[in-house]
Amino acid sequence: MMPPLPRRSLHTLLPSSFLMGGSKHIPMRCSAAAAVPGSPYRLLHLHTHRRLVLQSPRSPNSKYLPSCLKSARFFSVGPLMVNKTVHLPKPDDKMVDTERLARLKSKLAEVGIKCGSCQPGKYSRMTCPQCKGGSSEEKSFSLFIREDLQLAMWSCFRAKCGWRGTAKVSEEVKAHNLRSDEPLQVKGHRKISERELQLEPLCEELVAYFSERMISAETLRRNAVMQRKYNDQIVIAFTYRRNGTLVGCKYREVSKKFWQERDTEKIFYGLDDIKQANDIIIVEGEVDKLSMEEAGYRNCVSVPDGAPAKVSEEIPNEKEDKKFQYLWTCKEYLDKASRIILATDVDPPGQALAEEIARRIGKERCWRVKWPKKNSTDVCKDANEVLMYLGPDALRKVVENAELYPIRGLFTFSDFFHEIDAYYHCHHGFELGVSTGWKALDELYNTSLANPAPNCQDSPRSSSNQSQSNQVLLATAWEPLTHFFLDGFYHLKVVPGELTVITGVPNSGKSEWIDALLCNINESHGWKFVLCSMENKVRDHARKLLEKHIKKPFFNARYGGSLERMSVEELEQGKEWLNDAFHLIRCEDDCLPSIKWVLTLAKAAVLRYGVRGLVIDPYNELDHQRPANQTETEYVSQMLTRIKRFAQHHSCHVWFVAHPRQLQHWDGCPPNIYDISGSAHFINKCDNGIVIHRNRDKKAGPLDRVQVCVRKVRNKVIGNIGEAFLSYNRITGEFLDIDDKDQKK
Repeated sequence: MMPPLPRRSLHTLLPSSFLMGGSKHIPMRCSAAAAVPGSPYRLLHLHTHRRLVLQSPRSPNSKYLPSCLKSARFFSVGPLMVNKTVHLPKPDDKMVDTERLARLKSKLAEVGIKCGSCQPGKYSRMTCPQCKGGSSEEKSFSLFIREDLQLAMWSCFRAKCGWRGTAKVSEEVKAHNLRSDEPLQVKGHRKISERELQLEPLCEELVAYFSERMISAETLRRNAVMQRKYNDQIVIAFTYRRNGTLVGCKYREVSKKFWQERDTEKIFYGLDDIKQANDIIIVEGEVDKLSMEEAGYRNCVSVPDGAPAKVSEEIPNEKEDKKFQYLWTCKEYLDKASRIILATDVDPPGQALAEEIARRIGKERCWRVKWPKKNSTDVCKDANEVLMYLGPDALRKVVENAELYPIRGLFTFSDFFHEIDAYYHCHHGFELGVSTGWKALDELYNTSLANPAPNCQDSPRSSSNQSQSNQVLLATAWEPLTHFFLDGFYHLKVVPGELTVITGVPNSGKSEWIDALLCNINESHGWKFVLCSMENKVRDHARKLLEKHIKKPFFNARYGGSLERMSVEELEQGKEWLNDAFHLIRCEDDCLPSIKWVLTLAKAAVLRYGVRGLVIDPYNELDHQRPANQTETEYVSQMLTRIKRFAQHHSCHVWFVAHPRQLQHWDGCPPNIYDISGSAHFINKCDNGIVIHRNRDKKAGPLDRVQVCVRKVRNKVIGNIGEAFLSYNRITGEFLDIDDKDQKK
């Protein structure tokens, strides 16, 4: 145990400057009897305790003393001597600071940084003026103005942006990109000429070289293919021109070694050939462009930089898209084209190039070629190989047979024909369900065959049964809903560019009714539709649509009664109708699709197939993630606004199915559109609101009775609020006008 330290006077522990009233210390008068308890090193920090200052020298208050002094019984014994000198800034200093701050803010404003509320010496958080915070508009931009007002620094912390820089009062603004650390400045393109590059016409040897590749001298002349001496050898010079002016030049040795003139503008090779072209062919190399011309296609261009090794994870912005800068430079030429055929090489880099181009110019107007085989085992690599091995006619056939470029998530029914055929012929054996093991439950739950034929094939029916079934079950279709009458005088028409919200309690037939509506509109007016129906399997949805169109059951199952199923010939005709009238939006993985994803594919369907209607069924199958600071009501409002803008911009009618929230004490009556789960904006923002309701009470009427309640019509020209009653044919899925059905009976 350490011996106690000797007690000393305060005068021996603290410097005289402290006791005499130094500028950084609190002067005190201490009695001679005052002692210092414990370690003396605590008192070395005595001057830092501002709470030592007392209000009255005669009545010391212990609460103003530090705990270490309270325990030692210290207190003030005399008046405090406070220095009352105040240092105020000179008026000239304020004027200088204001002027300096104004100059600094002006420099920041030159690069788009608005810093009106920023305070010197503090970090300010705001939206980046370069990337705008991305799609989420996050405030990822940090700005700092130094207290001396000589320097401002900023940085954007978004990985896709990374913009940073400095601004000094006396110097120019310096801005950098975080990933390249190069100043963000546009470099001027170098001007070149044939004389400067010492270009000359092709020699006979090179003309013969191209002749072996089936390229004629006339094609070489028209495309200004030249030569140049380089390192004691002659190389081929492909001249890149715009409006006849030389813009760039690419060189090629016979051994296929390439290089280009540096600092020249990147454009397509053959750009002048696609000035007014509606169809444009894009190939991977200059020789492929010349080969397409030999096959009769001058509307062809070649990329200047070849193909990438693989597809990039994301598309950079225009300024950073160096590899594909030529696409942005030639954008005005591509925008005029309605169809762009991608004829890149068959190898993985060539396919990666096709994907990169399609992602940037829009897959909805892209097509791709399928290269034929040059022998029994190998496939032609590119256009020149097709020309050399198979001739110009084969190359023309390749272009003529170009296929639509695949868009992930967008399908036609032909993509699922094999599945529909297997479903029709019951190849798997369990398409109609398996027994539960309880006869009583099988009547309700199992959809087993009613007198099935072997392998679910067609079985003959008597003509009398057929006639009787037609008289009882089949009636004329209800009037097309483009002229849909309610209560005799109310009516509703379907108009392109509007949003119709449809609701109803579960199992009311909302999806069935929409399918019947689409069939009617297609039959009467030839509209095409794109379906985003997440609750239906493709084969089941195909079955429902085919039954409504052919008016026969798909299977020889119990639900069909005595009515004969559709024949194989009718199935094939129906498949052609399906493929022409409907297109599908399907999510290929386990993730939930967002409304933005759905509308992007719907836009592609509008531009590619000319669809006039979109069905989104239902709302609760979509991904509805939203920012933490956004309410569900705000989200629904924003989502519906986006859907309406899509409908109006593309002249496409959108049917949006939304389920009602859980109804308390439901009495069996139709719900209201205000009952839709999520927000009242469903009724506020839609153009038309419809409730589909099926009767479930035998006392109230037939169980096949379906009530169509038009609850909102924004445009009085096309309809009014009212109700109509239809009869649902469970065998074929048709909705029949009740008066017509009664007459058929």
